[in-house]
Amino acid sequence: MAVPKYQSVADDLRFHILHGKYASSRTLPTEFVIANQYAVSRQTVRQALALLAKAGLIEKRQGSGSHIVRNTRTEPSPYRSVAIIATYISDYIFPGVLREMETVLSRNNCTPSLFATQNQVANERKILQTLLSMPVDGILVEGTKSALPNPNLDLYQQLMAKGIPIVFFHGAYAQLPGAPFVLDDNAGGGRMLTEYLLGKGHRHIAGIFKSDDIQGPERYAGYTAALRDAGIPVDDRYIFWYNTENKHALFPSDSQTPINLGRELPPECSAVICYNDEIAASLINTLRLQQVKVPQQMAVVSFDNSTYSRLAPVPITSLSHGEKNVGHIAAQQLLAQMENGSCQSQFVPWELVERESS
Repeated sequence: MAVPKYQSVADDLRFHILHGKYASSRTLPTEFVIANQYAVSRQTVRQALALLAKAGLIEKRQGSGSHIVRNTRTEPSPYRSVAIIATYISDYIFPGVLREMETVLSRNNCTPSLFATQNQVANERKILQTLLSMPVDGILVEGTKSALPNPNLDLYQQLMAKGIPIVFFHGAYAQLPGAPFVLDDNAGGGRMLTEYLLGKGHRHIAGIFKSDDIQGPERYAGYTAALRDAGIPVDDRYIFWYNTENKHALFPSDSQTPINLGRELPPECSAVICYNDEIAASLINTLRLQQVKVPQQMAVVSFDNSTYSRLAPVPITSLSHGEKNVGHIAAQQLLAQMENGSCQSQFVPWELVERESS
């Protein structure tokens, strides 16, 4: 994905600030001069300057322009490039995760470049080949189709052999045991939601899970473990799977079109655990079209505590990370690995946010 113009301008100005180009005046050129220099609009310049101000490199003073913040260090901080590879960039929870990564990295004189795989291994391979041919100081990456064998492990191994720090988030590969990660506690979350519904008196609990990303099988594992511990047999009729390729066929964006699970929920089913809030909101729309009352006739719970959970026709009980953000933690761990070689893998715990859907 191409870097936005304002990001490119900010990156270039940051480089020159850190390497002393404006040391004598301690101020940047005017917005007009910068706009002409980079052949961009004044609005683009303002966005670039806002990034530098947020990173603590400059401060805006009314009537006197952009002043460089004095640094007590005699040498400029190192200028580092970090690649962020995500399955998606603008969809669902990704903007919040990526925004936290960018904030942490920018504050530490790192310039992030964003790449999206669309959860396709062919796209992932092209991106990794690109990174092998360019200077990069660190990589934050969400594994593509992380529940399946990955044909791109050879490229990850080449990057690691070059000494490039890599931290995985959301999804990682068991075949790369040396690569640190920051992951949701998916099995714990599946168990938490199941035990919550059991505590509400439900005994016939269905689950909708994604099969090609590791989060799905792990959430399923937590679900089945909780049922087993409660002495309730796991019934395959209650389990529904989907993947990246058939998601849109199963869960149409048109709220007036029912989802297509391939078969009906068993009539005795009284609750459903959904892979995420997006799926839960689609399911609730379908249940309402079918005149099924939520939660009186069917309870619905899910993961992520996203905007979907708050804006759904029936607000959704969902798991949240509270004040923790996987993107923020992963960026901090990458910085630690880049600076002193130490990085600790983490599972981020969930907190239950109860709403009307259960």
